[in-house]
Amino acid sequence: MSHVLHRTVRAEPELAVRGDGIMLTLADGRQIIDAAGGAAVACLGHGNARVIEAVAAQARQLSYIHTGFFTSAPAEALADQILGHEPGGLTRAFFVSSGSEAMESALKMARQYFVELGQPQRTHFISRRQGYHGNTFGALAASGHPARRGIYEPVLSPSFSRVSPCFAYREQRADESDADYVARLAAELEAEFQRLGPDKVIAFCAETIVGAATGCVTAVPGYFKAIREVCDRHGALLILDEVMSGMGRSGTTHAWEQEGIAPDLQAIAKGLGGGYQPIGALLVSRRVLEVLEAGSGAFVHGHTYQAHPLACAAALEVQRIIAEEDLLANVRAMGARLEAGLTERFGNHAHVGDIRGRGLFRALEFVADRASKRPFDPAQGLAMRLKDAGLAKGIAAYPCSGTIDGRLGEHLIVAPPYNVTPAQIDSIVERLGDTVEAALAGIA
Repeated sequence: MSHVLHRTVRAEPELAVRGDGIMLTLADGRQIIDAAGGAAVACLGHGNARVIEAVAAQARQLSYIHTGFFTSAPAEALADQILGHEPGGLTRAFFVSSGSEAMESALKMARQYFVELGQPQRTHFISRRQGYHGNTFGALAASGHPARRGIYEPVLSPSFSRVSPCFAYREQRADESDADYVARLAAELEAEFQRLGPDKVIAFCAETIVGAATGCVTAVPGYFKAIREVCDRHGALLILDEVMSGMGRSGTTHAWEQEGIAPDLQAIAKGLGGGYQPIGALLVSRRVLEVLEAGSGAFVHGHTYQAHPLACAAALEVQRIIAEEDLLANVRAMGARLEAGLTERFGNHAHVGDIRGRGLFRALEFVADRASKRPFDPAQGLAMRLKDAGLAKGIAAYPCSGTIDGRLGEHLIVAPPYNVTPAQIDSIVERLGDTVEAALAGIA
């Protein structure tokens, strides 16, 4: 019996004993293609010798400092690596240990910004239905996924409200052009500002590409520009959550670069350190920083393990490898190959309603009936069937349920490492095909 509290207390997960590149080895000797990098984390795959040596070297030199007293060379170098050219006006990095902590930090920074600006009446955040921003109380309050909020709903902050997501497959009307759809969503956000009182809203929070909650949903063209305009009109901040989609996963370092806008605050994590150490970060714009500099001069927030030297050393080496090996070009090329392969294999599949995503961040949404987009009955457990069938076929993708409303709908995310090869992409598509057929077998 395991004394680890696993994600379920009714069963123990498979024991993984080794990772090498895109492959995982289980205790029984089975070889598994890690086609999703866990949860879009392992952006360089497993066992990268350079990253391992960077962590070991840092451990030999300096393993921990308290940031109330000291900084460290890897933290300074990592911030320079990411923000030395101040992309989109982002100028400072606050390093934490997870995506949830990064989003929690963003929410607190946004509130402090307005207090120091002399607008303490701003106490409200707007986010989106079916968005997911993390498991800490603030981040979960910002999230709009009913199943994940579930039992915590009565104790979550009432300072958060939600508007519709930009989810074209499910919510764009048949008679709406992209421009019409964007206008409707922008009008809905404007109406929510007016309902709350425009001078009471702190920020609008959104995932640039929605991750696990709905499966790699990209916005229609013009959406983020329209949203940015609404926020600017009322002096509110724009917080973008790129914990899953950022740091190269979509083909550019930041997913917002492909939207023609930039955030005031941004959360990053998974692709930052590639899983070699736990790390995330809040990226802060000059607009926000200047208010703190003119006011208190300090962020009223902190963690024991923030800017941890080993975590920063790992992430620094990961980011150097991505830059030196021009891996974002490979993300774009292999992303196109993955899209083509998925389209060829599943484009006419009776139970695949949508194939979507960007770069090496792709998803399949499953339907019982393609014409009506009717989802499968949740009781049939398709997501778990996909997980089990995948392991049996030698592949670990990332199945999720509740795609539509937190209860209905299933999707499967594929997010291989940035250095994935053409042959590996083809193997992923082939094994996914076998996995889907096995999972669907016997489901009415």
